[in-house]
Amino acid sequence: MSLPILTPSEIQQLLAAQNNTQTDYPSVCIHQLFEAQVEQTPDAVAVVFENEQLTYQELNQRANQLAHYLRNLGVNAEVLVGICVARSLEMIVGLLGILKAGGAYIPLDPAYPQERLGYMLIDAQLSVLITQKSLLENLPPHQAQVVCLDEEWEKIAQQKTSNLTHELTPENLAYIIYTSGSTGKPKGVQIAHSAVVNFLTAMRQKPGLTPQDILLSVTTLSFDIAGLEIFLPLIVGAQTVIISRQIASDGIQLSEQLTATGATVMQATPATWRMLLAAGWHGNKQLKILCGGEALDYTLAQQLQQRGKEVWNLYGPTETTIWSAAFLVKDSVAIAHPITNTQFYILDAYNQLVPIGVTGELHIGGAGLARGYLHQPELTAQKFISNPFNLDSAARLYKTGDLVRYRANGTIEFLGRIDNQVKLRGFRIELGEIEAALNQHPDVQASVVVVREDEPGNQRLIAYVVPQPDETLIITELRQFLAEKLPNYMLPAAFVTLAKLPLTPNGKIDRRALPAPETTRTNLAAVFVAPRNTIEAAIAEIWQQVLGVAQVGINDNFFELGGHSLLATQVISRLRKILGIDLPLRALFASPTVAELATTIQQTTAKLGLNTVVIPRITREANLPLSFAQTRLWLLEQLYPGNSTYNISAAVKLSGDLNITALEQSLNEIIARHEVLRTTFSLVDGQVYQAIAPTLNVQLPVIDLCHVPVAERAAEVERLAIIESHRTFDLTQLPLLRCTLLHLDENEHIALLTIHHIVADGWSMGVLIKELATLYTAFCTGETSSLPELQIQYADFAIWQREWFQGEVLQTQLDYWQQQLQNLPILELPTDFPRPSQRTFRGAKQTLIFNQHLSQAIKQLSSENEVTLFMTVLAGFQSLLHCYTNQNDIVVGTDVANRNQTEIEGLIGFFVNQLVLRTDMTGNPSFRELLDRVRDRTLSAYTHQDLPFDKLVEVLNPERDFSRSPLFQVKCILQNAPMPVLELPGLRLNLLDIDKEIAEFDLLLILTDTEQGLVADLKYSTDLFKATTASQILQNLEILMSRIVSQPDVKLLELKTMLIEANKQQRVVQEQEYQQSLQQNLINIKRRSK
Repeated sequence: MSLPILTPSEIQQLLAAQNNTQTDYPSVCIHQLFEAQVEQTPDAVAVVFENEQLTYQELNQRANQLAHYLRNLGVNAEVLVGICVARSLEMIVGLLGILKAGGAYIPLDPAYPQERLGYMLIDAQLSVLITQKSLLENLPPHQAQVVCLDEEWEKIAQQKTSNLTHELTPENLAYIIYTSGSTGKPKGVQIAHSAVVNFLTAMRQKPGLTPQDILLSVTTLSFDIAGLEIFLPLIVGAQTVIISRQIASDGIQLSEQLTATGATVMQATPATWRMLLAAGWHGNKQLKILCGGEALDYTLAQQLQQRGKEVWNLYGPTETTIWSAAFLVKDSVAIAHPITNTQFYILDAYNQLVPIGVTGELHIGGAGLARGYLHQPELTAQKFISNPFNLDSAARLYKTGDLVRYRANGTIEFLGRIDNQVKLRGFRIELGEIEAALNQHPDVQASVVVVREDEPGNQRLIAYVVPQPDETLIITELRQFLAEKLPNYMLPAAFVTLAKLPLTPNGKIDRRALPAPETTRTNLAAVFVAPRNTIEAAIAEIWQQVLGVAQVGINDNFFELGGHSLLATQVISRLRKILGIDLPLRALFASPTVAELATTIQQTTAKLGLNTVVIPRITREANLPLSFAQTRLWLLEQLYPGNSTYNISAAVKLSGDLNITALEQSLNEIIARHEVLRTTFSLVDGQVYQAIAPTLNVQLPVIDLCHVPVAERAAEVERLAIIESHRTFDLTQLPLLRCTLLHLDENEHIALLTIHHIVADGWSMGVLIKELATLYTAFCTGETSSLPELQIQYADFAIWQREWFQGEVLQTQLDYWQQQLQNLPILELPTDFPRPSQRTFRGAKQTLIFNQHLSQAIKQLSSENEVTLFMTVLAGFQSLLHCYTNQNDIVVGTDVANRNQTEIEGLIGFFVNQLVLRTDMTGNPSFRELLDRVRDRTLSAYTHQDLPFDKLVEVLNPERDFSRSPLFQVKCILQNAPMPVLELPGLRLNLLDIDKEIAEFDLLLILTDTEQGLVADLKYSTDLFKATTASQILQNLEILMSRIVSQPDVKLLELKTMLIEANKQQRVVQEQEYQQSLQQNLINIKRRSK
């Protein structure tokens, strides 16, 4: 005999007190409620879409005309009519027309893949389909009779405008909504008029809607909660404002619409409300916020409470008609008592009531229950069970699958699911449906899909797949395969390939043992190509921050990397803040790769100072001028003759079987391709011009070091490399590049490459390496060059640049820089030695690697403050310079690639430009405040980055000082120029670090983001600083950045005080170590003397 765990009073409370919801409601159909409202407010505006609107009477008449038209096509009670239309006034007319004719509508989302739409059309056996002409080609083959609302409206408009009469009852079907199915196919939930009328009657009272309200409708029709947005306003005399799918999915535009429409009510999922907050929505104290579709966390609820009039948490599955409970959020979030004529029962596995506080499955009964699942009687019987608490034998309960428990105050707490159904961004998803689709792929052996939240607030679908033996899964292809079967919201954000799925001891899949997705590009189809310009670099960095991936290339797809609409909103928001550009959200969907989005930005705005003019190819007959940058370098060569400062040098170790002939042939082919490598510079009538030789063939000298003892070779290599890097060029003579091979042994060589800066830059080295790899591979196998012919050459750019930067274009840029650089100070760094009257360019280098923890923290700080990594490091470096100089006006230079046009991306040449970044440090700002200042100045500089630095110096004409570089003396660079992987067939290549011992500036900080962490190289003038001083500067930068990431709101003065104290402590420790060492030496001396 089983003992009851509930007392009679407890049973009474759970059965009756909690479910005392019996209330009368109209025994009519949905459209009849609307028709009654038309009689009361015929001239009131019923629905608005963009610049169109319909009054209640106009809407009713159009719906009646469509209803009569559909009736002639045989639509009446229980006839299913598909509706596939864009969000518009026609959508509302279509829905009401179907209901008025007596039919039941089935929403067919135009965004769904054809395979899914095809299944729904066949499963529902639709006889009529309402659509629009523009959507016809997206529909799969079907047997339904098509009614195009736009194309056939003239015929429809000839029908009567009067209300129809028929024998439809409230128990007839109103609509069928297809939801995700665990068997791999969606299932149709059948809802009757009476269920919707009961729901609308309840919602009219709580949360409540009045004739004065304006409801902003954002939800897609295929989501059942759209029923509230469409029908509730129409039965109370309120106004519905429909917005397009594009606006509804764009947080920025949606925020604008909330304000522009004067909306007083909006219903949306938590994901949409988060999207609004991410877009910077400030709220509206008149707005009633309805939130449902997935669990609402209290943190989000509090944020919404601060921005709106009321926040309501709505709960209910599709099978019980839209919402079954509405809870006004105050101090917590819960599921409220059921709405009218609805009952909640929390039962155990034996369908017995559980006590308050005990977990069970929520069962729902009452007027809102669906008829069942279309053509699925077994599933209907499984999910809709007999109600043991109702005397009516026909009464049923719906098994929600939601695990809940009663709280002491009578509200219900949602705890999770008993199955694999999830709610993600408001969409109900059966994970089994995704798994079934995955398992249809011929290369997939097994799969499991889960929802993970590895970062707070960012839930993602993750697919774990086991490939068939000897098969490699390409994630891009797998994603495309799913995209043809599933709607976008069911596509996994990331795919993880496993050798096998982890199992529990009893043989079930161990979901807890599934690993977190790696932040790498594993198995993506796109080969990594680094960003090529400022715009691409900024986009890639933003994607890394938002998506949490380690590396983003220009051909990577945002959505294949795990992006979705909410994260897309964050990207658009950060682009606005970092690049100062406004883009609609659809721009990211239309241009989902870094390269495509960068092109879109270039084409749609002039804010970034990007030139969209095509560079023409010009004749070579006349004298060819130099570019602005080349002219300045040529002048410096005249001022400092015989100087190797502007030599670009590289040393590469080649291990393996080197084909010297193919290497020399490759080098000469590159020279043949790029005119700039065949160019000299000389005076003609007092004016410098460039002269291009028709041909140039260079020899590849080999220096044999085999005879040098192995122990001495490294030193000899370094000695020769430094000598080679210091060998000067005569700009009037060819060649202006050299390559020498050091032969160490049969399978080991070192290539020393030197090019004068006047014909190349750092980016050019990447171009050279990429072309060298392609050509060497071809020539080793006896093939010819496959490289495409270059559209233009550097000389074309030089002439275009001089012609372009004239008149208004030049003046606009100059006006900005002249204003920014008024009264430019000299950075007075304390030096170890007196500054010489003339720069010698002698220098050295110190290196420090920030550990991974600090490097990651700096990136995280950048992400949180919506700035680039460079901006954060620059702000830290300028803070350090302030600490050293006590100056409040800190000027630092930086480089930009200056390759903003596709024609010049693949050219070797001197394109790099320098920008002057001036930051105001006054007022003892916090680091976050300083970061805002740095971001604003950097963005402004990027906007005006096209003005050649050399033209700026020429116009500003600062007082000549041979002891300093003009305009700035310290430079900061984040190294992000694309550098291909060093790969040649049959060879292993390693880049050697050879210090040229040259310094162009007082200090040059170069940061490189590596797997080990941020590498900081500090090149310094040895005329000014000791090695220990340079090393201390790097250490202080590390100390400063460590404090900044731990306390971003730290004040500048506090940073300075902290740094002084840290240096004091360091000197004390050093002194102690020195004394200990001294004492130890004395002890050793005494011992030896005994």
